[in-house]
Amino acid sequence: MSKEREITSELVAELVTAGVLTGHKRSKTHPRMRQHIALNRNEIELLDPESTISSLDAAVKFIAEKLGPEGLLMVVGTTAPAREAVRAFAHDFKYPYVVTRWLGGTLTNFKVISDRVRYYVDLREKKEKGELSKYTKKEQLKFSEEIGKMSVTFDGLLRLTRLPNVLLVIDPKEHMTAIKEANRLKIPVVALIDTNDDPKLVTKPIFGNDHSKDSITWVVAKIREGLEPLKKK
Repeated sequence: MSKEREITSELVAELVTAGVLTGHKRSKTHPRMRQHIALNRNEIELLDPESTISSLDAAVKFIAEKLGPEGLLMVVGTTAPAREAVRAFAHDFKYPYVVTRWLGGTLTNFKVISDRVRYYVDLREKKEKGELSKYTKKEQLKFSEEIGKMSVTFDGLLRLTRLPNVLLVIDPKEHMTAIKEANRLKIPVVALIDTNDDPKLVTKPIFGNDHSKDSITWVVAKIREGLEPLKKK
């Protein structure tokens, strides 16, 4: 993805159609975001297409450089509009992800979380092999319920075998715990941020609508395109 991409009318039309430039009401605008706003329409802030595209290109380049051929990207998007795109992207690229609740300590208490993931995997494998059949039906039901609950939390963490090189976040306001953990461990954070967010909270902001499914899907698709050479087979 070129850093100096030309902002064509076709590209702007794409952004508008996907709602990528649509921000929040002016009253919610963060002061540091004002320079990235092109205009206000009916009290809704509209982002500058050049800021959006240049920040997206810079973010993709940054991620690619940080990852290299063996790096690990962790993708976080627990809001309803983000889940589908985040899960599909992470599955396709074999990256760890979080689309439900962020577990406190996922990064800063990595060993404990890893132990829980291993317990989940071990219990699931025992069930699949029929090794839990020696227990009573009541106990087997309890194990099944436990596996079901853990799958919601831990399925996305199965590939988190080590701390990630970069954290990619959709909507930082919803994921401040994750960002604080990454900052504490000096893990760079790339985030899709809206007009109500503080861009200083993350390493590389992508200026765009972070509360619309169409917008998030468009941005994630462009990130996928840029990282395609790093895709694990």
